[in-house]
Amino acid sequence: MSGKHRITVLGGGAWGTALALSMLRAGHDVSLWARDAETVEAINTRRENPRYLPGIRFTENLRATGDVPAALAGSDCVLAVVPAQAMRGLLGEIAPAMPKAAPLVLCAKGIERGTGKLLSQIAADILPDTPIAALSGPSFATDVARGLPTAVTIAAEDDGTASRLATLLSGPALRCYSSSDLIGVEVGGALKNVLAIAAGAVAGAGLGASAQAAIVTRGFVELRRVAAAFGAEPETVMGLSGLGDLILTCGSAQSRNFAYGIALGRGDSLEGRPLAEGVSTAGIAAQLAHDRGVDAPIIQAVDRILRREMTVAEAVAALLSRPLKSEIN
Repeated sequence: MSGKHRITVLGGGAWGTALALSMLRAGHDVSLWARDAETVEAINTRRENPRYLPGIRFTENLRATGDVPAALAGSDCVLAVVPAQAMRGLLGEIAPAMPKAAPLVLCAKGIERGTGKLLSQIAADILPDTPIAALSGPSFATDVARGLPTAVTIAAEDDGTASRLATLLSGPALRCYSSSDLIGVEVGGALKNVLAIAAGAVAGAGLGASAQAAIVTRGFVELRRVAAAFGAEPETVMGLSGLGDLILTCGSAQSRNFAYGIALGRGDSLEGRPLAEGVSTAGIAAQLAHDRGVDAPIIQAVDRILRREMTVAEAVAALLSRPLKSEIN
């Protein structure tokens, strides 16, 4: 899939806009769909997205539309870039206009709250004849929008599909690696958001760099356990979509999940904060870990904190009082 293609990006938020800009820089014809009319107008007339990417102006002639069929018409590849909990609704909306044979690349990270399904499973239900892939990895929208170097993983169950999409979506500053472990890539992307809330809470509570390093490291152990229970490959979890994304998300206030955790740790008001996908994923992740017999005390603690069943201080005390054991068990 080399050369110029028509790429549709569904979602006018920070990540959707950043990916659309990256696709333009890769030489493709890009159509960006956004539900918000003000965002469409700002992109088309002022070449900016002040609501989601404040302070970033782009020189690329990105064209946005609020018309789903128009955005999808003639598309060679569709990137779905809406929050995980909104993905089912979006896919149902686009199904009648989805171009035949065009692959769908899921660019959100999460697990559906009500069903426990991964996003690829939802897509397979709604678009059974569409090739499904996922894009995940350590990437901040502002970095990609500015054209800063970023590496991600493109996963599909079929090796050939993953490889072709990695070639198609790579550009001057966005390097895509391919993987056939779709489940592993999705699980890693979803769980790292929950663990980033834990890391942020430790930082916000002022518990020190040592505690933060411990929570990230032990959180990665839980990520590996849960991913293995889903059938993920160990190499996937050690890669960009697992460890790489965890390192980025747990170490910067640019991460909405880490910033949300900081607010939790400080006891700040959580009203009106930007969307943090880990908040919606924590409960179902904890439930899935429990149902599969996976020991995941940090994920369980984040869920209980978000449910207001315990405070950050109580969660830390509970984690510290767990029975001592070998690190590798």
